[in-house]
Amino acid sequence: MEACVPPVPSGDPPCKKVLALLTPVPEWEAALCDELEAAFGPLDYRGQFLPFDGTDYYAAEMGAPLFRGCASFRGLGGPQDLPDWKWKAREIEAHWTVDGKRTRNLDIGYLDPDKLVLASFKRGPWKLYLGRGVWADMILGYACGVFTPTARAFADFRDGRYNKAFIAMREKLKAEMGR
Repeated sequence: MEACVPPVPSGDPPCKKVLALLTPVPEWEAALCDELEAAFGPLDYRGQFLPFDGTDYYAAEMGAPLFRGCASFRGLGGPQDLPDWKWKAREIEAHWTVDGKRTRNLDIGYLDPDKLVLASFKRGPWKLYLGRGVWADMILGYACGVFTPTARAFADFRDGRYNKAFIAMREKLKAEMGR
């Protein structure tokens, strides 16, 4: 009796680069957008900034109040590029640092048809190591028309306030994939 071995998929699974920006300035600043586009390609979606009020985790470094806005970039990439994207995001954060403290937190990640994954330099029992000091943190799953947060997602992702933005980004992803 032969063992049943599933076929190996060909090519990298397509995904869309996304960004969750944490900032004390609730707007898409032109200079920051220019840097983001130079690093990651043209922005094709910029969501509204909403209060980041579920935790004070970043307040000591970045001040308060803070806001989060989510964006996506035109074109498809592969999840294997996430460590490179995270290091580029760190370079941009460093450019916006004042007195050794970040003024912008760039959570770069990807959206594929099934999930939202953000890159992290922080390890954790629920994160998967990708190499180069970067872990993948699945934040939201997608099935049957609904985004569902993971248990470890920040409160603002758990309460669904960005779901409209991610649905819009997912539609852009599907269009780019030809679906």
